[in-house]
Amino acid sequence: MQFDDDAGLDTSEVQDVRGSRIPGGRATVGGGVVGVIALILGLLFGVGPDQLGLSSDDTEPEAVSSSAAQVQESCRTGRDANSRDDCRTVAVVNSVQDFWRQEFRRRGGGYGAAPTVLFSQRVSTACGAATSAVGPFYCPGDRKVYLDLGFFDELRTKFGSSGGPFAQAYVVAHEYGHHVQNQLGTLGRSQDGRQGADSNAVKVELQADCYAGVWAHHATTTPDGSTGRPLITELTRADIRDGLDATAAVGDDRIQERFQGRVTPESWTHGSSAQRQQWFSTGFRSGDMGQCDTFA
Repeated sequence: MQFDDDAGLDTSEVQDVRGSRIPGGRATVGGGVVGVIALILGLLFGVGPDQLGLSSDDTEPEAVSSSAAQVQESCRTGRDANSRDDCRTVAVVNSVQDFWRQEFRRRGGGYGAAPTVLFSQRVSTACGAATSAVGPFYCPGDRKVYLDLGFFDELRTKFGSSGGPFAQAYVVAHEYGHHVQNQLGTLGRSQDGRQGADSNAVKVELQADCYAGVWAHHATTTPDGSTGRPLITELTRADIRDGLDATAAVGDDRIQERFQGRVTPESWTHGSSAQRQQWFSTGFRSGDMGQCDTFA
């Protein structure tokens, strides 16, 4: 996965609050045993902590940014994205949102941009307080994606993914799939209180995987808003294999087998490894969000 070295990055789409403090210091949801349980249940790549049952009673404001926002200072061009994980995240966010902005326009609609918040350890959101143990998530309450970059290491070490830059890009693109669902009014279908292989919760997650694949299909042809050239210049077969490996690593069946020694489909929230790979592949092969109707 390569970015245009000379392309400028739009850091306004990423809020870097790593190393900052939470006002009041009481947002401690999801750590320790709770965090392990969250991982076992497969609550990764989802929506905000309130939907996950991890909300705090606190109503504190968002974390206060430190004076040294690393992304804004260090992530200037595609060359930076080719060498740093945080800058790569900025570039992927730019590319994903460039695509959805153009896709919504092509379909006669308007896309409302959503920032990604990079945090470390814990963060307070409109969906409640959360720690890194929850994994990456999208909060519909404030329309933001939340990500601790340390998760990418856990994707390899805890979940057995091969890793790689495109595996990281898949994670980001999946969360923006939830943002697309939120704008289209389908995200709320997951909140019917049901779990299991045939639940709407699973169907929403699989659709977000499909939307991630749709973006990947167009990633090397979507023009960047500032240069008119694609920000991503190359996606190889190896990159796509890394993405598919990441989708498999976070399947409910794989996670349950790895952490609890048995598979219980009645408690699934995100779908099996095979389902997640299938729907990402459907989006990637077709490049058509109309093929992503997991509710059919």
